[in-house]
Order: sequence, then structure tokens, then C-alpha cells
Amino acid sequence: MRKLITGVLLIVSFNSSLFAQLHRNQYLKLEAALGDGSFFSGHLTGFMLYDLDSQSVLYEKNSHQRFIPASTTKLFTLFSSLVVLGDSTQTLRYVRDGNTIRIWGSGDPSWKYKKFDDPGISKLIAPYDQVIFSDANMMSPAFGYGWQWDDYYYNYSAERTSLPIYGNLVQVKKVGNGPTVFPLSFQPDVFPTNRTIRELERDFHSNKFYYNPSNFRAREEFIPFISSPELFVKLASDATGKQWIYQADSLPGNHEILRASPLFPILKEMMLESDNFLAEQLMLMVSDRLFQRLDTERAIEYMLKTYLFDLPDEPQWVDGSGLSRHDLITPRAMVGLFEKIYRMMPDQQLFELLPAGGQSGTLENSYKSEQPYIFAKTGTMSNNHSLVGLIKGKSGRYYCFAFMNSNYPWKASEVRREMEKVMVMVRDMI
Repeated sequence: MRKLITGVLLIVSFNSSLFAQLHRNQYLKLEAALGDGSFFSGHLTGFMLYDLDSQSVLYEKNSHQRFIPASTTKLFTLFSSLVVLGDSTQTLRYVRDGNTIRIWGSGDPSWKYKKFDDPGISKLIAPYDQVIFSDANMMSPAFGYGWQWDDYYYNYSAERTSLPIYGNLVQVKKVGNGPTVFPLSFQPDVFPTNRTIRELERDFHSNKFYYNPSNFRAREEFIPFISSPELFVKLASDATGKQWIYQADSLPGNHEILRASPLFPILKEMMLESDNFLAEQLMLMVSDRLFQRLDTERAIEYMLKTYLFDLPDEPQWVDGSGLSRHDLITPRAMVGLFEKIYRMMPDQQLFELLPAGGQSGTLENSYKSEQPYIFAKTGTMSNNHSLVGLIKGKSGRYYCFAFMNSNYPWKASEVRREMEKVMVMVRDMI
């Protein structure tokens, strides 16, 4: 009888801890906000609210269903980078050979991209007369599995390469009625056209660019260029004043490594601005650190089998950025992943990485409040919008949540407004 009573008390204790912070009327309010007859009943919605202190679920709705996560996939890239890369980028592998240095890129995206620290490539090659570059260690294609082909001229769809320069982007500025592009070596391939276009547009199959002088606006500041080994060595030669030669040699076992740049600024830019290019290059660096080859698919497989094997649902995770519609992840797997990140990072660093509602990054213009209460990664693509991260309740405590939406026929801004109503309700409850 004592054993039976003890068992009953344990069950009661577990259940009371599970729902201790949501009263029945609060639970019913959430059901009304997310259930039948609500705005969210018109499409697939998944939600989970999780108490990080008691490690218990407070509320869930369709948390076992798989959603297209869009850029919330970058949380997987963040976790992988923290676990594998530590505090520095993986920039180069190289071999010294008399007056020649042979280089294999390792995925570092920082060379002449945004305001990142210079990775020191010019300094490394300064003593040598000739640089031989190889991309034979690059296994992943330029575009990820399931990326949309017609994104090719948008800056969020830059190509993946083993050693990027300028972020694999051409910068565009308006001068008079036409564009000036940088690097300047692309300028001879800029042509006027009578087509009714308002921006500089790149040809699908080549690095030829077109603009209409009567309509040109230059609101698209960056445009991806088509990468190739020949183009890269030309750009690298111009940038360093050294002769670079392409030669597809295999990476020898006996080589040196350059780990040049601090990792945190790259992680911060990826998270706050949802930079797809950085996310993809980070996964290449993870692969290089693990296998000495740049293979995103293999790196993802490794992470899922080792550090992420215990997530409640196995993710279908195919790229670093979330550009692919083949990514499919459940809200409760997102919560499981975020809890891992939360446990391994100091609070100050974590809050530097997360967009804050009404203040920073992709949340600067939403979830506004006198004091920020949402700290989370957003993810948006056509008919899909998700938010994963932390909510600060009126009690001052932080809770983890995943709020995922797919297959809706409205604008993302409308879905976001309705989500905000729910999150305000949750904030006031907890």
C-alpha cells in the first residue's frame, strides 16, 4: 500500500509540475487562440511552450507535426558551429613549396565580406611569388538541395564556395542613370536594355548584367555572381597583387592550417540578419573541421547521429540556411535543439545572438514593447513563417517556445500580427 501511495504521489507530482504554471482558464484561452475557429485553424500551426527550469511542457498544439522551418534552420547551424568550430573560423589549408604556396579553402566567408576582420590571407601569401589554388576538397554544389532556381539574382542566394571573396556578390551603386559595380572588373559586363526592369539584373547563365536607364533604382545593393575557379583566381589576384593559379590538386595529408577569424561576429551576423550565405559557409567549415572536405550533407548526417540523436523527432535537415523546402522539422524538435543551445551558452552571449522584439535584427519592427519580451530566430518563406526562441513572462522568468506556421494563403505580415497577439497573451500568463 505504501508503494502504491508513493507511486500515485509521484504521478500527481509530475502532472502538477507539468501544468503548474497554467491554470485551467489560461489553458482554455490558448486553446481558443490556436484551436478550432481561430485564425490559426485555417492552416497548419504548431506551438510548444516549455519551462526551462522544470524542464516540462506547459502547452503544445501539433508539436509533433513537421513544418518547413525556413531560416529557423539556422539554429541547427548555430549549434553545429558552437560544437565543432569553437571560437575561430576554419579559413585555409596550405602547403609551402619553395616560392609557391598551395591553398585549399575551408569555407571561411569573411574575406572582403561585410565588416568582418580580415582573415589574413594577404599576410599569409606575402612571402611567396605564386599562389596555387585548388577546390578539389569542395564536394557540395554551389546551390543547396531544394533551393528555388529563380532566387539566383537575389543577394540571399549567393553561391557556396570553398574560399569566397566579396561574399560571392557584386555591389551595385547608382551613378547618374546607371550602375557602378564593384569589383570594378565586372563593369565591362554591365549593359543597358529596353526591358521593363527597375534593378540591375544578372543573366541567368552568365555574369552579364542589364539595367534600364529610364527605370533604374538601385535598391538591390548586392547581386550574386556566378562563381568559377577561373573567376576566383582573377579576383584574388586583383585583391592581393599576387599571381593566383588554379590547379585542382588533391589535399595532401601533410599540410598546415590557418584559423584566422573570430567566429562569434559571424554567428551574430548570421542570426541577427538571417544571412543565408554565412549559414551555408559555416556548415562547410564544420565539414572541413570534421572531415578535411567541404560536404554539407555529410556534416549534417554526422551532427544528427552524434549530438542531435536524442531530439524528440528526427529532423529532415538538408542545408545550413533554411532556403530549401526539403527541410522539415517539428516544433518539439526545435524546442529540444534550442534547449541544448541554451544550456551550453552563457546568457549574455546567447542574448547577443538572438534578435530582440522591437530592438534588433529581424525582430526590430515587430513584437514591440517597453521592455523586450521576445528573443528569437525568425524564419520566413512563401506560405511559411516560424519563430523559435525565448519569451520573458511577466514573472521575469524565461521560457522556450516554437511557433510554426505552414500552408497559409495570407501575407506573412498578417500571420505575424496574429502570432504577436498570442505571444502577448502568453507573456501575461507566465
